[in-house]
Amino acid sequence: MWAVISLDTDYKNELTASEPWLVKNGVGIQIMETLAMGAFLTALAVDLGASNLTIGILAAIPHLAQLAQIPALFTVEHIRQRRRIYMIAGYIARPMLLVIAAAALLPMADVALTTIALAFLVRYVAGAFLACSWSSWMRDLVPDKEMGRVFGNRQKRMIGIGIVFSLLAAGFIDGWQALTPWPKPWAYTIIYTLAFFGGAYSVWATKHIFEPPMAPSITVVSWTSRLREPFRNANYRRLIVFLASWNFAINLAAPFFTVHMLRTMELDLFTVIGLATLSQGAAYLMVSQWGAIADRFNNKSVMLVCGPMFVGSIFAWTFTTMPEVHSLTIPLLILIHIATGTASAGITLASGNLTMQLAPKNNATSYLAASSLVNSTAAAIATMAGGLTADLLARWELSLVLSWRSETTSLQMEALSFTHWDFFFFFATLIGLFSLNRLTRVEEGGGAPERAVLNALGVSMRQGIRNLSTIAGLHGATEFPIDAIEDELKAAPDDQDDVVPDPTQEDDQKP
Repeated sequence: MWAVISLDTDYKNELTASEPWLVKNGVGIQIMETLAMGAFLTALAVDLGASNLTIGILAAIPHLAQLAQIPALFTVEHIRQRRRIYMIAGYIARPMLLVIAAAALLPMADVALTTIALAFLVRYVAGAFLACSWSSWMRDLVPDKEMGRVFGNRQKRMIGIGIVFSLLAAGFIDGWQALTPWPKPWAYTIIYTLAFFGGAYSVWATKHIFEPPMAPSITVVSWTSRLREPFRNANYRRLIVFLASWNFAINLAAPFFTVHMLRTMELDLFTVIGLATLSQGAAYLMVSQWGAIADRFNNKSVMLVCGPMFVGSIFAWTFTTMPEVHSLTIPLLILIHIATGTASAGITLASGNLTMQLAPKNNATSYLAASSLVNSTAAAIATMAGGLTADLLARWELSLVLSWRSETTSLQMEALSFTHWDFFFFFATLIGLFSLNRLTRVEEGGGAPERAVLNALGVSMRQGIRNLSTIAGLHGATEFPIDAIEDELKAAPDDQDDVVPDPTQEDDQKP
């Protein structure tokens, strides 16, 4: 057994002084991630003529690099200076964005794509050291009861800055060819240079964040034994199973949303980024409310409400083409992105908090590393499977046509049409539903019935609509009525059996 000396010191004053720098660190990371990953990376690959397999490989690299969590765990436990490890790894990872910026200037697309892939690999291997040191650092600094507030506020600021930078960058790239005679991929040189400065700023900000001392080990055990420790904890093992299946489901579909819009729907990048910004806006409005609910009740209640909403949004992608773009495509995309943003804000915050919360205090490094390794492996397998089978599924088609005939009329309506990417979205939906079933087996103290959270959400929306014409109404539309949850709990004694019994990441590497 790996035993540690517990450090029960309350770092309240140090946390208060560190909070502004936690936010600044997050803002820098968000600028970097917004410009370097997601739709911009996919769009760069598409402009360079990348195949579906190449896009799948690029999406898999951040997850495959998580194998570096093993030496990262060893390094953190032996050096025991998490800020120092974070900063050294950051100074290795961030310059790789400048390599990608230079690769966009290369005339040979194959060479450019290979260079980009290698730079991303180095970046994310170093990022594994960032993630391992950061997660352990934050677990010791931020108390359980403060996690929702601290990281909810941080995430809200991150989402806000991401909205601004994503729209400006998308407009810049779309306007590049109209305003300059140079190839479109060259625009990404400027974008990735800005991403580098954002990432460098995030590393610099950590100089001002207090680092609690790590609890010293009583016995010396191998890192393999430490990695096995989380799997001996039955409840944490159930959490890992949920997160692994969830990450597989999400990453089977998510990397190809942008490809679907750019290639199949032939939307311009500004529209794609605009939809993503709409999703970020919904997340921005909801993240603080989800954090408040998680702190007041528990993280699992939030996830059991947001999870089905997210899975339903994935399935809704199958109706965006029937099999071609139709009149309801854009309205449906808008609804999907709003629902996805609302749900992802709660899932991202609650799953991250729950992963840290169920890890033993002052002994979190191996637990968080093991969780990250399993989750990343599942995500990498999903993205690689997507890239390998994309061309095969392009030849598949499943249709359901409803027909009506009478003496005077004949009517046909296509009720269902699965082609190409639709199969990814359908399979991801099924796996997502399975993962939510696994979540119900995870134990966490406290909790509110999912119906109570949904009713409170409805109350919040109705209040916002009634008061939308006033400044107070606009403010109220973004505040979650916690009191409504308490009233619902008092008024719904039949739901008490649903309450869960009390049981005995750095943003570069999001689960």
